[in-house]
Amino acid sequence: MVKSWIEAARLRTLPLALSSILMGCFLATAHEKFSWTIAILAVVTTICLQVLSNFANDYGDAVNGKDTEARQGPQRAVQSGAISAQSMRKAMVIFAVLSLISGVGLLYEALKEATWPTFAAFLVLGILSIIAAITYTSGKRPYGYVGLGDLSVLIFFGWVGVLGVYYLHTHSLDWSLLLPATSCGLFAVCVLNINNIRDIESDTLTGKRSVPVRIGREKAIIYHWSLLISGMFCSIFYFFLHPGPLTQWLFILSFPLFVRNGLVVSRLTNPRELDPYLKQMALSTLLFVLLFGIGYCI
Repeated sequence: MVKSWIEAARLRTLPLALSSILMGCFLATAHEKFSWTIAILAVVTTICLQVLSNFANDYGDAVNGKDTEARQGPQRAVQSGAISAQSMRKAMVIFAVLSLISGVGLLYEALKEATWPTFAAFLVLGILSIIAAITYTSGKRPYGYVGLGDLSVLIFFGWVGVLGVYYLHTHSLDWSLLLPATSCGLFAVCVLNINNIRDIESDTLTGKRSVPVRIGREKAIIYHWSLLISGMFCSIFYFFLHPGPLTQWLFILSFPLFVRNGLVVSRLTNPRELDPYLKQMALSTLLFVLLFGIGYCI
C-alpha cells in the first residue's frame, strides 16, 4: 500500500515543480536578499501542492474515464484499484490543507511587515494555486481536458513560482524577471507536451482535448521546438539586459540537453519510448536552473 501511495505521488515530478522556486531564490540571492526560512517554506508548500496535483490527476482521470488500457504511461493507482477513489479524495483533502497551512506560514514569515492588501493578494494567489491543482482533471469541468493545461503550467510553474518567490524575498519586482520566469514555465510546458504527445491516441479516444490532440502530432512537434527555443531565448535575452562576467552564461551548458530532447521527440513514434524523456526534460530544466543560479550568483 505504501508503494502505491509513493507511486501515486509521482515523486519524479518534484524536480520540475521545484525548479521555479529555486530560480526565484537564485534571483533573490543575486540581488542580495535571501532568507533560508522563506526558501524552505516555499519548497514545502510547493511539494504539498505538487503531490496534491498528482493525487487529483490520478483521481480525476480515473473517475472521468480518461485512464484506459490504451494509455501508454505508468499505471495509475485509482484506475488499477491499488487505491480506492474514496481514499484518494481523503488524501487530496489532507494535502490541500497542508498546502494551505504551509502557504499561510510562508506568507506570514515573508510579509509580516507588508500591508494587508499585499498579504491578501498573495493569499488569494495561494488559494487559486490549490484550486488549479485540483481542477486540472477533477471536478465537473476539468480545464486540462480542453487544452488549457499548457497555459496553467506556464503561469504556475513559471510566472507565479519564480516571481512570487522572488517578491517574497525582496518585496520588489522588475519586469525583466519575466524572462527567466518564462523560461522555467516554457520548459515545464515541454514536459506536459511530451506527456500529451505520448498519450495522443488514448486522449483522442476518451475525448481529452489536449494541445497535441487539437493540432495533431506533426504540429505538436513544431510546438515543442517553439517552446524549447523560446525558453532558451528568454534566458539569453535576460543576460543581454543585465550584462556581467562570463560565468553568468554557465546555463548555456544545459542547452544541448534541450536540443537532444527536441530531436528525440521529433524522431520517436512509439509512445512508450517517449516516457523516459519526460524525466529527461524535467531534469534538464532543473540543471538549467542550477547552472543559471550558480553562474549568476558567483
